[in-house]
Amino acid sequence: MSTLSPAVPKFETVGCIGLGLMGHGIAQAAAQSDFKVIAFEQEQRFLDSGRSRIEGSLGKMLKREKITQEKYDQIMGNITYSTNMDDLKDTDLVVEAVIENMDLKKDIYGSLGGICKPEAIFASNTSSLSITDMANVSGRPERFVGVHFFNPVQMMKLVEVIRTEHTHPDVFDACHGWVGDINKIAVSCNDTPGFIVNRLLVPFLTQALLMVDRNDASIKDIDISMQLGAGHPMGPLHLADFIGLDTINNIITGWVEEFPDEPAFEVPKCLTEKIEAGDLGRKTGKGFYHWGEGDKRGDAVE
Repeated sequence: MSTLSPAVPKFETVGCIGLGLMGHGIAQAAAQSDFKVIAFEQEQRFLDSGRSRIEGSLGKMLKREKITQEKYDQIMGNITYSTNMDDLKDTDLVVEAVIENMDLKKDIYGSLGGICKPEAIFASNTSSLSITDMANVSGRPERFVGVHFFNPVQMMKLVEVIRTEHTHPDVFDACHGWVGDINKIAVSCNDTPGFIVNRLLVPFLTQALLMVDRNDASIKDIDISMQLGAGHPMGPLHLADFIGLDTINNIITGWVEEFPDEPAFEVPKCLTEKIEAGDLGRKTGKGFYHWGEGDKRGDAVE
């Protein structure tokens, strides 16, 4: 890693790539904190959908009198929407929040490297993929970090800020500070699989699924036990349905492939069966629970 301090730009304009479930919230959080935001999607329909999500979220805040009409207009005025990646050329920080597909992310960073100004910093919102692998194709690995937000971004305060062996300390400190500037709480982590939260959470969830595989206890009793015995707000199978069984499967299968000798990484049989059946949790109406529209509790599948 270079020991020379790079020119770290003052963060004034933030680029957000991807306006989906996570990206629109990141763009909104930055705009609410008076950063200028360039929100990018490759297709107009996704850009329009992201804008609608931001308008809907701010509209609820306006209705509940958490913001004024003046503040609503100011926040919306801070965001520029674009399908032209060249519009990111003058951004100081670019946060990528596209789907968890390494090839797609590498393509984006390969393109960004030739578009953005040399001092711009890149940050990926990935929840499980290697920050180092993306940094290595960016052309500026010393200016690359992970910033893992949590869903829903508007409500969740935590952001994991991840460094690689290449990340310059000044770059890391600047990104860590920016998280505070947008009213989030930053924690620091090295580029380890799953960072802090998912490295602990996903093996915990898979252990609960392995109990189902072995028929050690019922779905309901496993969840009640962790709620009443460990003080968790919801049990692991209930939480798995909320997260999405496909999301959990993508994370754990990727880890098993990359780290075959790690005993904590194992794909439960019942998870594979749910995926094959298309039962992905709350979003499909069925996973380890049956879910009705707007249902936040569900009925356990026995």
